[in-house]
Amino acid sequence: MTEEIGFTELYEAAKRVYNPRTVSPFIEAGSVSAALLTAGGNIYTGVCIDTACTLGMCAERNAIANMITNGESSIIKLVCYCGEGKTGSPCGACREYLMQLDGNSGDMEILADLETMRIVRLRELIPEWWGDDRFSLQEKA
Repeated sequence: MTEEIGFTELYEAAKRVYNPRTVSPFIEAGSVSAALLTAGGNIYTGVCIDTACTLGMCAERNAIANMITNGESSIIKLVCYCGEGKTGSPCGACREYLMQLDGNSGDMEILADLETMRIVRLRELIPEWWGDDRFSLQEKA
Protein backbone atom coordinates (compact mmCIF):
# COMPACT_ATOMS: atom_id res chain seq x y z
CA MET A 1 0.00 0.00 0.00
CA THR A 2 2.75 2.47 0.92
CA GLU A 3 4.53 1.85 -2.40
CA GLU A 4 1.43 3.18 -4.17
CA ILE A 5 1.98 6.59 -2.57
CA GLY A 6 4.81 8.33 -4.35
CA PHE A 7 6.86 11.44 -3.81
CA THR A 8 4.63 13.45 -6.15
CA GLU A 9 1.67 12.86 -3.83
CA LEU A 10 3.73 13.78 -0.78
CA TYR A 11 5.00 16.90 -2.55
CA GLU A 12 1.43 17.95 -3.33
CA ALA A 13 0.34 17.31 0.28
CA ALA A 14 3.19 19.48 1.58
CA LYS A 15 2.44 22.17 -1.01
CA ARG A 16 -1.24 22.27 0.03
CA VAL A 17 -0.39 23.25 3.63
CA TYR A 18 2.38 25.70 2.64
CA ASN A 19 1.09 29.14 3.59
CA PRO A 20 3.60 31.73 4.86
CA ARG A 21 1.88 34.08 7.26
CA THR A 22 2.30 36.26 10.33
CA VAL A 23 0.41 34.85 13.28
CA SER A 24 1.31 37.61 15.75
CA PRO A 25 4.06 40.23 16.21
CA PHE A 26 6.14 37.36 17.62
CA ILE A 27 5.25 34.37 15.44
CA GLU A 28 5.49 33.59 11.74
CA ALA A 29 4.36 30.26 10.33
CA GLY A 30 4.11 28.22 7.18
CA SER A 31 7.20 29.29 5.23
CA VAL A 32 8.27 25.62 5.12
CA SER A 33 5.92 22.67 5.05
CA ALA A 34 6.47 18.94 5.23
CA ALA A 35 4.62 15.75 4.40
CA LEU A 36 5.61 12.30 5.55
CA LEU A 37 4.44 8.81 4.68
CA THR A 38 4.26 6.25 7.46
CA ALA A 39 4.79 2.50 7.30
CA GLY A 40 1.03 2.29 7.92
CA GLY A 41 0.36 4.11 4.64
CA ASN A 42 -0.79 7.40 6.15
CA ILE A 43 0.31 10.90 5.19
CA TYR A 44 0.85 13.55 7.88
CA THR A 45 1.70 17.19 7.24
CA GLY A 46 3.04 20.10 9.22
CA VAL A 47 4.33 23.64 8.84
CA CYS A 48 7.14 25.49 10.54
CA ILE A 49 6.36 27.86 13.39
CA ASP A 50 9.05 30.51 13.92
CA THR A 51 8.94 32.48 17.17
CA ALA A 52 10.79 35.50 18.56
CA CYS A 53 11.86 33.42 21.58
CA THR A 54 13.30 30.64 19.32
CA LEU A 55 10.94 28.02 20.77
CA GLY A 56 9.37 27.37 17.40
CA MET A 57 8.96 24.12 15.57
CA CYS A 58 10.21 22.94 12.18
CA ALA A 59 7.68 21.65 9.67
CA GLU A 60 9.10 18.12 9.89
CA ARG A 61 8.72 18.00 13.66
CA ASN A 62 5.22 19.40 13.39
CA ALA A 63 4.30 16.59 10.96
CA ILE A 64 5.97 14.07 13.30
CA ALA A 65 3.91 15.40 16.22
CA ASN A 66 0.78 14.90 14.13
CA MET A 67 1.90 11.34 13.31
CA ILE A 68 2.68 10.43 16.93
CA THR A 69 -0.62 11.96 18.07
CA ASN A 70 -2.29 9.51 15.70
CA GLY A 71 -0.40 6.50 17.10
CA GLU A 72 2.35 5.97 14.52
CA SER A 73 6.12 6.33 14.68
CA SER A 74 7.67 4.78 11.57
CA ILE A 75 8.33 7.04 8.56
CA ILE A 76 9.31 5.69 5.14
CA LYS A 77 9.21 8.87 2.99
CA LEU A 78 9.55 12.59 3.65
CA VAL A 79 9.16 15.76 1.58
CA CYS A 80 10.07 19.26 2.77
CA TYR A 81 8.56 22.05 0.67
CA CYS A 82 10.19 25.50 0.68
CA GLY A 83 7.96 27.36 -1.77
CA GLU A 84 8.42 28.28 -5.41
CA GLY A 85 8.51 24.61 -6.41
CA LYS A 86 11.60 23.87 -4.30
CA THR A 87 12.17 21.02 -1.91
CA GLY A 88 14.56 21.16 1.00
CA SER A 89 16.45 18.92 3.35
CA PRO A 90 15.74 18.53 7.07
CA CYS A 91 17.90 20.69 9.34
CA GLY A 92 20.38 19.05 11.68
CA ALA A 93 17.98 19.05 14.63
CA CYS A 94 15.27 17.39 12.53
CA ARG A 95 17.72 14.80 11.18
CA GLU A 96 18.56 13.83 14.75
CA TYR A 97 14.89 13.78 15.77
CA LEU A 98 14.03 11.60 12.76
CA MET A 99 16.82 9.13 13.55
CA GLN A 100 15.59 8.67 17.11
CA LEU A 101 12.05 7.70 16.07
CA ASP A 102 12.65 4.17 14.85
CA GLY A 103 15.43 1.64 14.38
CA ASN A 104 14.85 1.76 10.62
CA SER A 105 14.79 5.55 10.30
CA GLY A 106 18.13 5.60 8.50
CA ASP A 107 16.40 3.94 5.54
CA MET A 108 13.84 6.74 5.26
CA GLU A 109 13.73 8.23 1.76
CA ILE A 110 13.82 12.01 1.45
CA LEU A 111 13.04 13.90 -1.75
CA ALA A 112 16.12 16.04 -2.32
CA ASP A 113 15.13 17.46 -5.72
CA LEU A 114 11.71 17.33 -7.37
CA GLU A 115 12.91 18.18 -10.88
CA THR A 116 15.40 15.31 -11.04
CA MET A 117 13.51 13.14 -8.50
CA ARG A 118 16.76 12.73 -6.59
CA ILE A 119 16.14 10.76 -3.42
CA VAL A 120 18.50 10.46 -0.44
CA ARG A 121 18.25 8.24 2.59
CA LEU A 122 18.37 9.79 6.03
CA ARG A 123 21.46 7.69 6.79
CA GLU A 124 23.30 9.60 4.03
CA LEU A 125 22.49 12.89 5.77
CA ILE A 126 23.58 11.70 9.22
CA PRO A 127 26.29 9.03 8.78
CA GLU A 128 27.91 7.24 11.71
CA TRP A 129 24.97 8.13 13.93
CA TRP A 130 25.74 7.91 17.64
CA GLY A 131 22.50 6.10 18.59
CA ASP A 132 22.74 2.93 16.51
CA ASP A 133 23.97 0.93 19.50
CA ARG A 134 20.87 1.73 21.54
CA PHE A 135 18.57 0.36 18.84
CA SER A 136 20.77 -2.75 18.61
CA LEU A 137 20.38 -3.30 22.38
CA GLN A 138 16.62 -2.81 22.13
CA GLU A 139 16.38 -5.44 19.37
CA LYS A 140 18.26 -7.98 21.52
CA ALA A 141 16.00 -7.46 24.56
